[in-house]
Parts: sequence; C-alpha cells; structure tokens
Amino acid sequence: MKIIISILLFYLVLPFTYGQDVVLPLWTQGVPCANDHEIQIENKDIGAVISKVHAPDIAVYKANHPTGTAVLICPGGGYTILAYDWEGTQFAKWFNEIGITAIVLKSRLPHWESAECRDKVALADAQRAMRMIRKHAKDWDIDADKIGVMGFSAGGHLASTLSTHYDNGYDTDVGSLTSFSCRPDFSILVYPVISMDTSFTHMGSRTNLIGKDPLTPSVLQFSNELHITDDTPPTLLVHATDDKAVPVENSLRYYQNLVKHDVPASLLIYESGGHGFGMAENKEGAVKRWLDDCKSWLTERRLIED
Repeated sequence: MKIIISILLFYLVLPFTYGQDVVLPLWTQGVPCANDHEIQIENKDIGAVISKVHAPDIAVYKANHPTGTAVLICPGGGYTILAYDWEGTQFAKWFNEIGITAIVLKSRLPHWESAECRDKVALADAQRAMRMIRKHAKDWDIDADKIGVMGFSAGGHLASTLSTHYDNGYDTDVGSLTSFSCRPDFSILVYPVISMDTSFTHMGSRTNLIGKDPLTPSVLQFSNELHITDDTPPTLLVHATDDKAVPVENSLRYYQNLVKHDVPASLLIYESGGHGFGMAENKEGAVKRWLDDCKSWLTERRLIED
C-alpha cells in the first residue's frame, strides 16, 4: 500500500514541479523483472535525485515550435541513482527552446535489482520508451525518423547500449508497440561510460550492471564499442580530458569504431570540465559553450533549423 501511495504522490507532484506535458508509465500490463521497492526522491543541490525506481515512466516535454525532432534523455548516476533534474529536466527545457520535443526517462536502476534482472531492466525500459515515442509520434508532432537518444555518464552507457543493441520492430501485428523500432536515429553521449573493459571503465557502473565478478560474455556484451556496425546511429560525443570518474578513453574508443564503420560522428573533447558538468554553467573555459557546439551539430544534421 505504501508503494502505491508513493507512486500516486509522485505523479501528482511531478506536473507542478517540472512542467512536463504528460507522464506515461512504460509498462501497463505488468513490469518484467518487477521489484517491490518504494521510490526514493531527494532534493539536492543538483535538483531531484531518484533511486529505487519501481514503476518506470517517461515525462514528455513538447516543444512550443516543434521541428519534428525528439530526443529521449537518460540521466546519469552510476546505475544507482538518476540525476533527474541535472541531467534530465534541465536539458528537456533547453531542447524545447530550440524546437525539439524532449522525453525524460525514469528507468529502473541495476544497483537495486536482483542478480537475474540487473543487466536487463534499464535497457528494457529504454527500448520500451523508444517504441512508445514512435507510437505517439503523430500525437506529439514528431517525425518518426528524427527520434534520438541522449545520455550522461551511466545514462550514456544506457544510451549507447540502446544505440548498439536494438531491433527494428519484431511484432507482425502492425500497430502493436513491439512492431515499432527501438533504434535511435541519432545519439548524443555526454561523458559516457561506454565499455566494461577494466582498464578504462567506470567500475561503479560496471559492478552495478554486471556484478563484481562477471563472466566474459557479459563483459563483451556491454562493451558497446565492440558492437558498432554500419547501421549505428550518427553520434555526437562530449567529454573532458580531465574527467577522473569516466576516462575520456570511453568516448575515444567509441568514436574510433564509428569512423571505422563510416558512421557520421563528431567528438568534442575539452581540456577541462571534469565529470558531471551538466550544462557547464558553473564552469570556465571552452566547455562552458558545449551546448552551442551541440546545437551546431544538430543543425548540421538537419535536425533543427539554422
């Protein structure tokens, strides 16, 4: 009963706190790998921080003057928490200003899941979210071929996993949710965890996702630089050289393999900025202008108007 009350309160409070247009649960016919957590929401200096997600959802922020482009945002947090405002709602509002409809993902977090489910839940939620966006594309003034994904840190790992572990719809019943592709049309990966290679991964995210002593197949499966193909979405990578939490090597490896497969790719590496700089409003130097560079990339990809 406490769980139900907490979820209801969360949905009642959200519209007045964040100003999104609609919040939709991802799973209405039963959550696969369901848990019995009671959601935790804390207000910190970076805004709302969420953990112990029980009922994953998407919050939709519609652009006032839509260009047809949309982006699914995956906040970071080491696969333990979601920096829901810092790397979620703030960016949704920025995207709205440039004509992009933004959808913030509240996914389940591997750290809180069982050993059998922890490597499945986040990706399942992200795939489901992408299908839902495509299903509602016309309702939300979205072009179904202009839906991307953006992720930060561990959310960047989730976004890159979605970008390399997707299907183009597998249900023959046209109109059913699983008949829609979960492939993003573009990716924006910001200080992302990419690999499970211990020489340059983020060990906290790695442990939360695949355990302390994972088997080799799990390591290889979630080392996303190894799964790039010619059909991997065009990608913008953003990182700082002095990132001590997630080494810049993660972005470098992903970029190099994108180039090998002739996938359109851009790499923004700043000398300073550290990890978790978000919009970088409190930073000095070139990293402070990374959103301008991101906007230029979106324009170059013809995802927004100049």
